[in-house]
Amino acid sequence: MSVLDSIVKAYDIRGTVPDQLDADVAHALGVGFAAFVRSDRVVIGRDMRPSGPELVDAFTRGVIEQGIDVVDIGLASTDLMYYADGVLDVPGAMFTASHNPAGYNGVKLCLAGARPIGVDTGLADVQAVAQQVLDGGGPRHAVTCGSRSERDLLSDFADHVVSFIDPADIGPMKVVADTANGMGGLVVPAVFERLDGVELDVMYAELDGTFPNHPADPLQPANQRDLRARVVSGGFDLGLAFDGDADRVFVVDETGNGLSGSTTTAVLAAATLRQHPGATILHNLICSKTVPEVVRELGGTPVRTKVGHSFIKQIMAETGAVFGGEHSAHYYFARNFNADSGLIASLMVMAEVGRAGERLSVVRQPYERYAASGEINTQVDDALAVIERISQQYAEFDQDRLDGLTVDCGTWWFNLRPSNTEPLLRLNLEAADRVACDDAVGTLLAQITS
Repeated sequence: MSVLDSIVKAYDIRGTVPDQLDADVAHALGVGFAAFVRSDRVVIGRDMRPSGPELVDAFTRGVIEQGIDVVDIGLASTDLMYYADGVLDVPGAMFTASHNPAGYNGVKLCLAGARPIGVDTGLADVQAVAQQVLDGGGPRHAVTCGSRSERDLLSDFADHVVSFIDPADIGPMKVVADTANGMGGLVVPAVFERLDGVELDVMYAELDGTFPNHPADPLQPANQRDLRARVVSGGFDLGLAFDGDADRVFVVDETGNGLSGSTTTAVLAAATLRQHPGATILHNLICSKTVPEVVRELGGTPVRTKVGHSFIKQIMAETGAVFGGEHSAHYYFARNFNADSGLIASLMVMAEVGRAGERLSVVRQPYERYAASGEINTQVDDALAVIERISQQYAEFDQDRLDGLTVDCGTWWFNLRPSNTEPLLRLNLEAADRVACDDAVGTLLAQITS
């Protein structure tokens, strides 16, 4: 199996450095990307991982050999890269491994306007040309090579983020952000310095791709532990936990309790519908039932989608949705080129708290109506066979196959999805209360592993 088969995923490219992803592979991917986009210029950025500069240089060399100019925006969060793709209206490549450990790096590729490139929308074509290059072939160099220039878009991006709220809605507020030595350390202060009356404290602000304090994966509760303690000890109004490339954020209230991605999606949906009455709002199928309930109650139209940013962005474009949210804490905005941004989500939650004149622990209550299991992963030999067996066991209940298997049992529901990369089944379950949720999880896990 080629190294490219190991690192090209459904939505991006990601692998360990240098055994899977090195300068030669990055150069080949640059040629493949140039051959696919056939644009006059592309934009390239990177996160703070130590391997980034060498990989970007090699990828850039592959692009300019094909006669395409490169605009290098340097250190960037992924949502800053999406902004660059959108405002410059050119394809882009972001070198990041997001929340993965320090030994990883990768590339997220976009078309002009921040439109995603996945395996079914061009990534397989990029891989095919890159493989030709690694095999000693591939496209010839252009007669005239492209050029490489640098551009700083951080200030423009910060203005763009702030434009999503009325700063007067936020008012005086104490906020602490744990940026986990990731790119939030660059973009969060740049945005918050535009907010009068907001006192910001940044934990682990130094850009350090070795992640010396804790992994940059706030989806794992252990990685929010420091932030939750700091919120309480420092008397902050809320806390923000960003991942490595800062496109995701988890919110913590003043008592140190975190909001799920579903709760934050519901809060943001309510804020969006206040600004855009009757709007279409997307939510992926593992979000709480609270989300479509809130959207309907406020006069909007909820649309349920598969899990994954490429699906969300595609459906946003097709339906004209104004906002979309995922339980994994990706939040998408039409005016942000249908792309996700942890910073825009953060400011909108802060504005909701300010407008309400209540603590976040109070503001969140109407959006938390059920008890959820969280995502539970189980290793199985044949994920699809297990799904079919579970489907038969619950044949009396409503089912659909939008993404894996979803079964609605009336007072509780669950979704089973196979992992794209591992022999795992992912279970998400929601019930009326904690006791019912725990009982249903126990029963279902026994059935999965029997």
